[in-house]
Amino acid sequence: MQFQRIRISRFGGPEVIELVEESAVPEPGADEVRIRVLAAGTGYTDGFIRRGHYPDFKGPLPYTPGYELIGTVDAVGPGVVQPELGQLVADVCVVGGYTQFAIRPASGLVPVPPGVDPAEAVCLPLAYLTAYQMLTRFRRLAAGETILVIGASGTVGTALLDLARHMGLRAIGTCSAANLETVRRFDAEAVDYRAGDFVPAVRALTGGAGVTAAFDAIGGAHFSRSFACLAAGGLIVGYGAQTMADGKESMVSAALGLCRLHVWSALPFLFGGRRGVFYGITARRKTHPEQFTCDLLALFELLRVGAIHPSVIERLPLGAARAVHERIEAGGLGGKIVLLPWG
Repeated sequence: MQFQRIRISRFGGPEVIELVEESAVPEPGADEVRIRVLAAGTGYTDGFIRRGHYPDFKGPLPYTPGYELIGTVDAVGPGVVQPELGQLVADVCVVGGYTQFAIRPASGLVPVPPGVDPAEAVCLPLAYLTAYQMLTRFRRLAAGETILVIGASGTVGTALLDLARHMGLRAIGTCSAANLETVRRFDAEAVDYRAGDFVPAVRALTGGAGVTAAFDAIGGAHFSRSFACLAAGGLIVGYGAQTMADGKESMVSAALGLCRLHVWSALPFLFGGRRGVFYGITARRKTHPEQFTCDLLALFELLRVGAIHPSVIERLPLGAARAVHERIEAGGLGGKIVLLPWG
């Protein structure tokens, strides 16, 4: 039986993406399952990996991209008791999602409740889990407190806004003018970061007090601007180095940004109790695997009951993967494009 997948044979731009047809469906080995992929999430991190800039994946090549997937268990290997055949499951695979069939370790899969839309469900394992853990695992945020979301129209940004609304938080989001309405759709206050320095604008919106928490994926020197928006005792969570990935800042600048987070964390008494932490989903999953499963199950339940609303802007076949990556690099999507491997 033939099947299709996306293959990348060398690191580079979207032009390295190719759709290939394989002659035989792979068989799962010991403690593995084969998943019939129903939905594969796309996002900025996939492009980061594709260019060879992602620290947690440097090969081997060729590989199939795709950080997250939702699918049904199609076959099980020796020793597998759970999940069962036909069960709907999710996986954060880092690579391997853009395919019709994926072989995955059984132990890393999380069950998905029946009745949910696979295209909406695939928004949760990376973007929503990142947002959820940043909002809940570093400090207790009370309803009515104010958060700042940098790049609020992106996939993690909209997840932060959606969850903030569910938690009763007040959210302020920075974005370009084209995405102001995307941010406001989540009942958040939007600030056009290109219209001027967003720091005084955020300060003005909070009556000069500042925000309780800020979430920043830009990295480098940008962390200092987000830090300047914090109220006394506030927290900045850095979760990326987008300027380095885009080639706008050097690795040295990105490293200095991380150093600032560590200094703010170690010496909060010098900064009015304000502190900083860095979040990485892969590292967090390795050190706290029980939290990964628990938090993702909680998110799937929120989706099942309609408490959260992932922004799926388009559903496309595998063959559109190159064009999707081009659109992601151009920016301004305001939501997530999902690949449906079976059309």
